[in-house]
Amino acid sequence: MDFSDVSLTALRVFREVAEQGTFTAAAGTLGYTQSAVSRQIASLERAAGTALLERRREGVRLTAAGHVVLRRATTVIEEIDTTARELAGLPAQAGTVRVGWFPSAGAVLVTEALTALRRAHPAVTVITREGSTPALVRALRAGSLDLALLASAPPFRPPDTGSPPLTLLTLTERSLRLAVPATDPLARGDFVDVADLRGRRWIAGPASGEDRLMGVWPGLDERPEIAHTARDWLAKLHLVAAGCGLTTVSASLARAAPPGVRILPVRGGPQEQRRLVLAHLPHPLSEPAARVAEALRTAAVEANAEP
Repeated sequence: MDFSDVSLTALRVFREVAEQGTFTAAAGTLGYTQSAVSRQIASLERAAGTALLERRREGVRLTAAGHVVLRRATTVIEEIDTTARELAGLPAQAGTVRVGWFPSAGAVLVTEALTALRRAHPAVTVITREGSTPALVRALRAGSLDLALLASAPPFRPPDTGSPPLTLLTLTERSLRLAVPATDPLARGDFVDVADLRGRRWIAGPASGEDRLMGVWPGLDERPEIAHTARDWLAKLHLVAAGCGLTTVSASLARAAPPGVRILPVRGGPQEQRRLVLAHLPHPLSEPAARVAEALRTAAVEANAEP
């Protein structure tokens, strides 16, 4: 085992592969060819004397040794970047907090938390990005995010089996809701009966290897008719307003719904609970990160308190 000749480029490539989950995605982000990424990973594994990544059909997964190298690589990269900033005369980024969030969290929760944070703690800089749960968890493990907002459904398992386990804080728990065109007969009451969802057309997110089919009411006893697919939640809600179908939403999105949409609970069948979870690596948060976490918690509680 000899790390004396390991390059900083190899460490950066390894961290990107760990975060992206595939060599192809990492190559695209870095602007490298896939073969160049493979060569950098191979050189790092030769230096480690063991495999750092488990190659699978759907992507790569860190081995136990890979987790060790990732932690050390992240520390080295951050130290080098801090040194470069100091030598360039730029201010340190100690007050910068990197936050990831699941699709739809940005419509209300993240924006309200950032607004409150700017008023209370203007020195804290927050950089955010949207992503799927697997992508956000990989970014946490890679050290590219400090905090991640995740959506969790029953049976509420941890988002991954990595070691050490992530620290998970449940911010809220509330039932899933249904977005209905205001002109639809379903919108006349204060709730929708699950039996009335049979034979309806749905607006769902595009299926992928990482995400389940989102937008269709869970547990329907029929094959759903997917009329439209859209990843963007605002696009889904505007399609609902146009009478193109129904879609599921988190309760917090009620305030972001455009005119022509009613957000309603569903009665009958199993309770479809959803948790909003704040995740981070199992170490004490920095003061800026703790302030961001508190702002997110407050925004989540206030959104959950609304009808």
